[in-house]
Order: sequence, then structure tokens, then C-alpha cells
Amino acid sequence: MKIVRRIGASPRERGSASGQTCPDIFELADGSFAVIGTDVTEKLDGELPPDAARADHERIVRITRATLVRAKADIPDA
Repeated sequence: MKIVRRIGASPRERGSASGQTCPDIFELADGSFAVIGTDVTEKLDGELPPDAARADHERIVRITRATLVRAKADIPDA
């Protein structure tokens, strides 16, 4: 697995000078994405809609709205 590029603005560009809140999105060499965020699995696992599920090895991760909005322009259409 290899990170190819950051998707969107860096945490510093989004105002995280302290390093305390650094959600991030990366595109991987295989075309998939990796996300750094806050693990909220325990809080949201029971809130998933009936047609959603997660495997034992998967986690529900929270990223800020600013992280995703700033990444929008860098997300490929296909």
C-alpha cells in the first residue's frame, strides 16, 4: 500500500496549527482512499441504518466538514 497524494487541503491549511485536530484524506496507489479521523465506532455503531454494516476489522471514522469540503475539488469523477 502506498500513498500517492493528499486529497484537499492539509490540516495546517485548514487552521490546525496545534496538531491536535488533523483529519486528512489520501489517495492510494490502487485508487482507493485512506482517511485519518477520530474513531467514533462505539458511538455510532448502533446508529447505522439497517442496510449498512461494518466488519470487525472496520472502524467508523469522523472527519470534519471542512476536511471533506476542501477535498471536493481533488476527488476524481471516476
